[in-house]
Amino acid sequence: MSQYVFGVDIGGTTIKFGLFQVDGKLVEKFVIGTNTSDDGRHLLPDVAKAILKKLETHGLTLCDVKGIGVGVPSPVDDEGMALMGTNVNWKQPVPVKEALAELLKVSIYTTNDANLAALGELSLGAAKGKKSAILLTLGTGIGGGIVVDGKVINGFHGVGGEIGHLVAVAQGGAPCGCGKIGCLETVASATGIVRLAKEQFSSFKGKSLLGDLDNVRVKHVFDAAKAGDEFSLEIIDEVGHHLGLACANLAATMDPELFIIGGGVSHAGTILLDAIVKHYQIYAIPRIKNTPFELATLGNEAGIIGGAYLAVNGD
Repeated sequence: MSQYVFGVDIGGTTIKFGLFQVDGKLVEKFVIGTNTSDDGRHLLPDVAKAILKKLETHGLTLCDVKGIGVGVPSPVDDEGMALMGTNVNWKQPVPVKEALAELLKVSIYTTNDANLAALGELSLGAAKGKKSAILLTLGTGIGGGIVVDGKVINGFHGVGGEIGHLVAVAQGGAPCGCGKIGCLETVASATGIVRLAKEQFSSFKGKSLLGDLDNVRVKHVFDAAKAGDEFSLEIIDEVGHHLGLACANLAATMDPELFIIGGGVSHAGTILLDAIVKHYQIYAIPRIKNTPFELATLGNEAGIIGGAYLAVNGD
């Protein structure tokens, strides 16, 4: 009986791996660089080589592996096809599941990286013991993962959970990398928050702790807000409005047990969480206005833990 699984989290700079026992115990985690040259064609062979090398190190073979759960920075359809992997230089859809299954001859399960992180938090993190949760990862962009009854919602076209592309500003919004305007990530991601600060600073009449706006980063905005800076507090409140409204709409659709806020921006902590909850409770249906919000707890390990969960439990 196979006793091991791998969780693999593919990113634009590094690929994270975890070798786990099927009972969830981590045996070893390791990282390789992401080779995006030649339209990313070396990436999946590199994943396979890294797994085979690690098995050899531990005196194991592929016969000892129950499955491999893989997250990619792309929407993924039901056939395991990555539809759009710009962060890893995939210019065409890539059959991740099929390619890795051919290279390794084991069961491959794949989804997008935010879904994988959501499964990780459900397995061992902030949502442990829950059956349903919605994760928002706030970073350079905004990712999302929706889990219901322990299963991720991929959707018919593989774009289920693309929370960052909910419309937040219906008219006059900023352009988004997806091609639309006014997406949630244009006003609530790290880059979106900085953009709001730069755009609105000129119309602010008071004094602010923010100095050189040309070099301002999202951390500066949150640090100033924590110090009581009125302008920065206004920006955080606006961000909370957009995220709270989006979560209220999601809750009316999915009714999760829990919302989880992760990604680099979540390191701001309770000042961000409080702003989101404040506006969520304004917009949410009364019966669900007290749905809890928690900060993600697994950090960079969420993806590999979610991959292991996916490999053990299947699609």
